[in-house]
Amino acid sequence: MRPRIIKKNTDNEFYTDERCFIIEALNSPDEDLMSIAQARVEPGITTAWHYLDGIDERYLIVAGKGRMEIGKEAPVAVGPGDVVLIPAGTHQRITNIGDGDLILFCVCTPGYKREFYHNMEKS
Repeated sequence: MRPRIIKKNTDNEFYTDERCFIIEALNSPDEDLMSIAQARVEPGITTAWHYLDGIDERYLIVAGKGRMEIGKEAPVAVGPGDVVLIPAGTHQRITNIGDGDLILFCVCTPGYKREFYHNMEKS
């Protein structure tokens, strides 16, 4: 790792089939021990049931109100400052239950790779 500052680029936001918008803040082969992405879920939207093989994920909620579902646990309301821990292989989804966008950072270890993502709603 070398010291540097990576500036946020909102022009790089893209929509996913998970039903949310993503800005990858850090996802590089040079930094493969972790990745960081900002997710934006619009009001009333529930992301797709999904899980990540071999990747632990953490959500840091920074704005909005959500309802988090993880594995077989009961749904839990989440808001700014809450951290959600999602072990590798655990299915998950989040619903925006507020009036504005739900914004969260997704921190993955090791770093996120598309081939480890599994959408449970697609056959």
